[in-house]
Amino acid sequence: MIGDLLYRAGVASVCLAALVGCNKGKPPVPRGHALPPKPLVVDCQPGIPGGRFVLGAVSNPKTFNPLRAVDGTSDSIVRLLIGSLIELDLVTYRAGPGLAESWSVAPDQKTWTFKLRPGVRWSDGEPLNADDVVFTWKEIMYNSQYNQLTYDLFRINGKNFEVSKVDDLTVQVVTPEVFAPFLDYFGGVPILPRHTLKSAVDNRVFQAAYGVNLKPEKIVGCGPYRLKEHQPGKFTLLERNPEYWMVDKKGQRLPYFDEVLFQVSGPGAEGLLFLNGKSDAFEVIRPENYDDFQRNAAKLNFEVLNLGPGTERDFLWFNQNTGGNQSGKPIVDPKKLKWFRDKKFRQAISCAIDRERIAREVYGGRAAPMYGFISSENKRWNNPAIPRFEYNVERARGLLKEIGIEDRNHDGVLEDSEGTPVEIRFNSNTGNPARERSARFIVDDLNKLGVKLQFEPIDFKALIERINSTFDYECALMGLGGGGVDPSSQINVLRSTDELHQWFPFQKTPSTPWEARIDELMDAQMQTLDFNQRKKAFDEVQIILADELPMIYTVAPFSYAAVRAGIGNLRPSVLTPYRVTWNLEELFFKK
Repeated sequence: MIGDLLYRAGVASVCLAALVGCNKGKPPVPRGHALPPKPLVVDCQPGIPGGRFVLGAVSNPKTFNPLRAVDGTSDSIVRLLIGSLIELDLVTYRAGPGLAESWSVAPDQKTWTFKLRPGVRWSDGEPLNADDVVFTWKEIMYNSQYNQLTYDLFRINGKNFEVSKVDDLTVQVVTPEVFAPFLDYFGGVPILPRHTLKSAVDNRVFQAAYGVNLKPEKIVGCGPYRLKEHQPGKFTLLERNPEYWMVDKKGQRLPYFDEVLFQVSGPGAEGLLFLNGKSDAFEVIRPENYDDFQRNAAKLNFEVLNLGPGTERDFLWFNQNTGGNQSGKPIVDPKKLKWFRDKKFRQAISCAIDRERIAREVYGGRAAPMYGFISSENKRWNNPAIPRFEYNVERARGLLKEIGIEDRNHDGVLEDSEGTPVEIRFNSNTGNPARERSARFIVDDLNKLGVKLQFEPIDFKALIERINSTFDYECALMGLGGGGVDPSSQINVLRSTDELHQWFPFQKTPSTPWEARIDELMDAQMQTLDFNQRKKAFDEVQIILADELPMIYTVAPFSYAAVRAGIGNLRPSVLTPYRVTWNLEELFFKK
């Protein structure tokens, strides 16, 4: 086991030392130019420089190119090599200065001006200026061959943002229309160096740029770290960027750790690597693994962090698609469609589900009942005043009776006003034990009400095909996670025309007045920079969703992480997969 003292002296285990060929002393500190005249001063506890911080990596990184880093390992490394115009605090979710020391927006709410921080240099010592920002946007972000993931995100009605250089340290951006999440979205894009990547763009080989076989000094960025060594199948080693432009309140240049080592552990083995004392943090502990970590915490000198309900949440929904299949047959049996499209039916189903039981018996108490679209952990946007249809079987029976559904034959099965038994096919995906158990609890709850769910767990890929393509299903239980905190990141779920509008996607026009209202509200909150106006619109969206219940949420598992004892400036956040290390440049070993 690697002792804490070894970590804090900047020395890994004998095994790791052999891998990277380091000595037992501290690695030499890279030297760069003097600090910029106006470095970004970070409001953190001044720390102790030095040491190597070790993280497990499920696999090799596939690239060091930020626009190609779609796998988890590549992204976890690349995020430390790059910088952006603004820095986002992932606890408060507020934007602050980054490479841009300031910004302003004109009265038209469309013309933005960014003032770059003077004296900032790339990791190879070359100056960073407005040409780099303009290059990043005009030649990379707005090239659909290079930027295949977010190209459409930065276009409004088919028009690009106009990005232009005013002077060496000033960039102006004009959006076609007011774009509410502009600062987070535009400001958070990685800025790339023109002097190293211009030839790759001109020669149309940008997609291969910053490959894993490139010499480390050729990977140029302006993040807190730079690449030192990469050994495929073994590790990736980063060292402090000597040109970094952040300091603490004492004027010490960040980051504090001399090195960050990503040790390849193999799929599913990052937790074991941590429990064996060979890494310093494990960022995503599943609720079912909590006991193993908590049992070993004191003995192995680490802390398990409970971050509360996460952004992942399960929900069930009914297929409300009014269309027909290729043969002209209705996608959903008209009798059942009538139930599914009645909000009192959906409210009754919500009242019949014992979420507390699911949280207690499926997740061992490590989950929270969910009733709304936004987790309570998203304090900036969550509306706590939504209606709740909590567990109450009698209320469920009353709601169903109002729409003509009751046990007419006194056989324990509900029938509608035409005598049709309320029996529904219920699908969920295999391969997720907690979800499968939750589904069976829901079946049991609804059977008690008199609603017969015929549970059919199927392969994830086959289920996605049914939900997104053939629409051949009646009711499903799945989950959504990830996405951003801002409401704009949820538009593909909420807008009636979009693919992830699960209960009835790709609508040509809204099929209900409440869906039309959500469309209207989501458009309205995108077209103002006034937070209070946006919040008011999105609060109403949450109220509509909680009342209409097109998605009936069940529980949100708690988020856990683990970290070695004695690490300073921890500010864990549930709003990112990097729950412990999102502010890695501020972390330090206390002794």
